[in-house]
Amino acid sequence: MQEISQPPLTATTQVLADVFDASPIGIAIENMEGQPLFVNRALCSILGFSEDELCGKHWVQFSPPEDAAKDWALFQQLRAGLIDHYQLDRRYFRRDGSLMWGRLSLSWLSICPSPLVVAMVEDITEKKRKEEIWFRHSAIVESSQDAIASVSLDGVIGSWNPGAKRIFGYTESEVVGKSVNVLLPPDLLNVEDKILETLTAGRRVDQFETVGVTKSGKRINLSLSISPIKDSTGGIVGCSGIARDITEQKLAEDRLREYERVVEDSEEMIAVVDRDYRYLIANRKFLEMRNMTREQVVGRLVHEVLNAGGSEALVKEKLDLCFQGEVVRYELEYTYQMGKRNLLASYFPIEGVKGIDRVTCIFLDITDCKMAEASLRESEERFRVVADTAPVMIWMSGTDKQPTYFNKAWLEFTGRALDVEQQSGLTAITHPDDLERCRKIYCEAFDSRSAFKKECRLRRHDGEYRWVLDNGVPRFLPDGSFVGYIGSCIDVTDHKLAEEALSNVNRRLIQAHEQECTRIAQELHDDINQRIALLAVQLETVKRDLPASAVQGRRGINQALECVSNLGSDIQALTHRLHSPKLE
Repeated sequence: MQEISQPPLTATTQVLADVFDASPIGIAIENMEGQPLFVNRALCSILGFSEDELCGKHWVQFSPPEDAAKDWALFQQLRAGLIDHYQLDRRYFRRDGSLMWGRLSLSWLSICPSPLVVAMVEDITEKKRKEEIWFRHSAIVESSQDAIASVSLDGVIGSWNPGAKRIFGYTESEVVGKSVNVLLPPDLLNVEDKILETLTAGRRVDQFETVGVTKSGKRINLSLSISPIKDSTGGIVGCSGIARDITEQKLAEDRLREYERVVEDSEEMIAVVDRDYRYLIANRKFLEMRNMTREQVVGRLVHEVLNAGGSEALVKEKLDLCFQGEVVRYELEYTYQMGKRNLLASYFPIEGVKGIDRVTCIFLDITDCKMAEASLRESEERFRVVADTAPVMIWMSGTDKQPTYFNKAWLEFTGRALDVEQQSGLTAITHPDDLERCRKIYCEAFDSRSAFKKECRLRRHDGEYRWVLDNGVPRFLPDGSFVGYIGSCIDVTDHKLAEEALSNVNRRLIQAHEQECTRIAQELHDDINQRIALLAVQLETVKRDLPASAVQGRRGINQALECVSNLGSDIQALTHRLHSPKLE
């Protein structure tokens, strides 16, 4: 330590020494190298070191490097005569290792023969802490999306943050110094008096919902939280308020309540979940499925309600997909009051003010449907077994008139695979001369939902066209809805050939019969009839040769002639009947 000659104490110097030692501000006398020579009790108390400990170190050793560097740079300017004093807020190490803030004021000490400096350190740790808190609070207030303002007890606005401008539309200069009533609709001006009464009684106002009015005159829903502002004596001098615009939230709540009323009577199980995986709505059918009360579901988390050993993770995965904008459907097996049932779960995202914030979950009991499908599959399988063993060709078509099924006999007839047959159908194998007629019959039957029957020629796998008799009937479900046609085709080619052969035989028989009748008629006409005519001539000759006295003989011959004439007429008529000109 540098030795400084001590001048004899006088009454004045003694007073100065007493003041130095009694000062509440920490003081140190340093040489031009920054070495403490004298320190007072206040500085020792502030830092927690003894006088010898402080004077045994260089002054930069009591601060973090960055603070010491700033101080030392200014000290060099002072020593060079560029400045004669400076002031700096810097941190100091206490003996216990903690940091405190001190306001350092350093200047020349010109009363000593050797150049010295006096350093005064004021403890501003608490002040810095309050400033930091104030700055933090200010940053929060400035960056808050909520409206934050202060109001005096007489209802005058004292401060106004950007959030308040965003919500109400007023700038700070437009409302500070004006009555808070400018933010209230005329029918709610008494709200201010009630709030001030609550605050003057020393109580807070938390989450109070009311209505405000913006600069444009628009009414908005607000949620207010208001606290009293007190002075240093504890007296209430005003209040600070936080207002949140909950207009969209109220609309969403109204929509949610309306939605809840709509879904309550639905026969489907419906619930609504928010982004926190918490149930907002659960309708009657959903509660019945869970066998729970509304209080046990609404407001609780999904995993708390499900409690189903593993399904919670699956549900959360599906919900996350919905929150990403996807519509999710999946089947699950679940046991509830009706026993083990199959459910179809459908999750639909709901768009809110800030994007997708809810998911509607709809559960449909499809157990009976699944059983019906299984029964239908079993029935269809039995049908296919029967159809494939049937000796006729069977086809089916849907409501779009396109073929959906062909049995084994049909595929063997055409020699094509089922998928090929479904794509081309009857058009590719129907004889061109029959195609248009068959298409017309088929379409007219579809339009009238009636049975039809048609004969046509179909090309077999070997290229030969075969005559088939196609019978089609409409198909209907139990509820009466039309689902298409089913038909069977029988190969009638041999029957058609047999009919044609029989027709030829009959024609030849008729021709032979006609020829025989013609022959008989000719014989009767040309032979028998002529012989009878000759007999009549002979009888006439005999009659002429008889004597006049043979009256009895003449009478007999006349009778014979009459009989012969009648017989000739009868034979003539018979020949006409056997060989009629009309038949020719």
